[in-house]
Amino acid sequence: MTPNSVRNAGSIPLQAKEFEWISRFLYERTGIALSDGKQALVMGRLDKRLRANGMPSYSDYFELLGRPGYEDETTAAIDLLTTNETYFFREPKHFTYLEKVVFPEYAKQRNIRIWSAASSSGEEAYTIAMTLAEHFVTDNWEVIGTDISTRVLEKARRGLYPMIQAEKIPLALLKKYCLKGKEEFEDFFLMDTPIKERVHFSVANLIEPLPDLGMFEVIFLRNVMIYFDAATKKKLVHRLYERLRPGGYFIISHSETLNGLETPLKLVAPAIYQKALS
Repeated sequence: MTPNSVRNAGSIPLQAKEFEWISRFLYERTGIALSDGKQALVMGRLDKRLRANGMPSYSDYFELLGRPGYEDETTAAIDLLTTNETYFFREPKHFTYLEKVVFPEYAKQRNIRIWSAASSSGEEAYTIAMTLAEHFVTDNWEVIGTDISTRVLEKARRGLYPMIQAEKIPLALLKKYCLKGKEEFEDFFLMDTPIKERVHFSVANLIEPLPDLGMFEVIFLRNVMIYFDAATKKKLVHRLYERLRPGGYFIISHSETLNGLETPLKLVAPAIYQKALS
């Protein structure tokens, strides 16, 4: 290894200037700040794209990104660099809070809408949906899932997951809302139709003008802000705040905080904030 490049055995090396370029490109397009030390992640995610395009270096590959005619390749690169790990019932205390505090407040409301603002491959959105289905009839709630990655949204819409991912789902909910695969899908499970029909996924880049998604009683923005700098965090929180109904809840990860962002949201439980009623 040289001071100016990172190289894994059998892979194309990533030069320091190339890492600086892709870091700047990703920040401008998504708001995500790649910290030093993420060079191996870039190589691991993009190496196959270089080879698929017959590129001898990252510099040659990066020349494609953003060019007319290479929109699909640009999308593919951003997808690969922004996909994050997720799983069902992650940080379960949030869902316990929904059941015990939030849902009783909306028990008589005609409709409740929850936004999974960085839904990735759909596990969070479907967790929210199963939790809602246990407390409301199926025609008075809706879950919206958005993500910048078209690739993971395709998986989310399908609602098909490896059986190993069912380990975090309570057995009663697994039996009630999921279907076990057969034959070639024996090691998979599928979200059942009544749940899938209440969950809608769409593409959204959170740092760009948002699509008209409407207003929400609850917004989940978990494990996202850890990738942003302070200025981007503040802009993002205020943008989503405008989509939250008065009295609504804003939920982030336990590894994140809104401290120092000058937000009007009030902390009501660990990693859970509330918008004032007026």
